[in-house]
Amino acid sequence: MQCFSKPLCAALLASSLAVPEALAATGEKTLFSGFSDPATHVVMLGVLVFFGIVWRLGAFKTVLGGLDNRADAIRKELEEAANLREQAAQVLSAAERRQQESDADAESIVKAAKDEAKAILAEARKQLAERIARREAQAEARIARAEIEATDQVRRAAADAATEAARRILASHASTDQFEAAAREIERALRN
Repeated sequence: MQCFSKPLCAALLASSLAVPEALAATGEKTLFSGFSDPATHVVMLGVLVFFGIVWRLGAFKTVLGGLDNRADAIRKELEEAANLREQAAQVLSAAERRQQESDADAESIVKAAKDEAKAILAEARKQLAERIARREAQAEARIARAEIEATDQVRRAAADAATEAARRILASHASTDQFEAAAREIERALRN
């Protein structure tokens, strides 16, 4: 913008004042038809002088520089936001992978727990069967002992009965046949 020289600016200002008058003289309604009034020329000249002063003081550079700085700041923020988005996507994918791994671990733990529970149940059934078998064996042993004891008691009772019979026979018979009679009595007692 500073490539304009002062004479060029003055020429542009003069032509901008002359063009509306020339167009107004033709009588056509144009964009510049309202510029034929001297007050409008003064206001136009004031605006142009104001913009010239603003331009000369470098306000346009400051405004445009501020806009460029703001554009750079926005560009940096957008790049940072894009980087943050990429990082968030990476963190999300890592979290999803960890969740899938955790799900797989949980499934394997549950499966292992089920397998262990089945093994414990099988072991408990085996131990219960062994206990039942031992108890049955103990019961059978007790029954066998009771049978043996009952047999022994029967034999003792038979022996006692035979002894008693022998005593009675001996007491009732005083002969030598007593031995044979006692043997027969014992034989009869054992048969019953």
